Amino acid sequence: MTAPGQALALGGAALGNLFRTVTDAQARATVDAAWDLGIRAFDTAPHYGLGLSERRLGAALSDRPRSALTLSTKAGRLLEPDPRPGDDLANGFAVPATHRRVWDFSADGVRRSLEESLARLGLDRVDTVYLHDPDDHAEQAFREGYPALERLRAEGTVARIGAGMNQSAMLTRFVRDTDVDEVLCAGRYTLLDQSAGADLLPAALDHGTAVVIGGVFNSGLLADPSPESTYDYTRAPCELLDRARKLSALAGRQGISLRAAALAFPLAHPAVTTVLVGARTPCEIRDAVAQAGTRVPDAYWQEARAEGLLPADVPVPTGETS
Repeated sequence: MTAPGQALALGGAALGNLFRTVTDAQARATVDAAWDLGIRAFDTAPHYGLGLSERRLGAALSDRPRSALTLSTKAGRLLEPDPRPGDDLANGFAVPATHRRVWDFSADGVRRSLEESLARLGLDRVDTVYLHDPDDHAEQAFREGYPALERLRAEGTVARIGAGMNQSAMLTRFVRDTDVDEVLCAGRYTLLDQSAGADLLPAALDHGTAVVIGGVFNSGLLADPSPESTYDYTRAPCELLDRARKLSALAGRQGISLRAAALAFPLAHPAVTTVLVGARTPCEIRDAVAQAGTRVPDAYWQEARAEGLLPADVPVPTGETS
């Protein structure tokens, strides 16, 4: 049986001060706790805290056996020095606004992005590079950025290449039209949104492409549904809040948490290899691993379908520890 930590990867957005400040010591303790719990996959990006996440994650992993872990970062936003008063909270990160993000999916931009990421990480390589959020830059991403990733893979600079997005349609195009090894899909295959199950996941199965699912709590609503909860980083609509509360009440009747069900659900699909979870404290990552190790009763899934909270045809875990 797979240990819970082996199905999880630690996402680095919170380590870059997503929405609020995390101290260096707290960030290090979070990564250390993840390692102690068996997590060996880590994801970051230049976007997260204007490079802060990469610096912190690299420092925390520097004394770990490199062959024992997998590390991914992303390309598409170059960081240009641009010191100005204020912070980066407009982009979601509680860090000084020392740089500005410049979209660049050109071949040179992708290579430069990786070089600068390696410098921030203090490591000689990453295992996977994703094109990050190319939603409004599809032409350049497919024409220039993706071929650059192919060359980096052919050179042995990276082992795996892919794309990471908050939508499934363009990721499906990457799977069908390119030779990506894996894709990271955030928020589109959860208890509240199974849209990736209609296009991306079947395509990934057909092409043998690994799928990492992020955003399983839809930015908070599926962690603790309340009127203050966010869904995709904005205030949750009333309809979705109502569904989340019903899913939570059902979980309570089955003696589990909604978090346990949210973490278990994506891994039931055969195309999904990993669930990416964010954490800003050791307590949060310990909770994630504990919830991932909770067996969700079959009755939970049966009742969720019967109450119309889940479609009848989506795969669900059966009789196993999540």
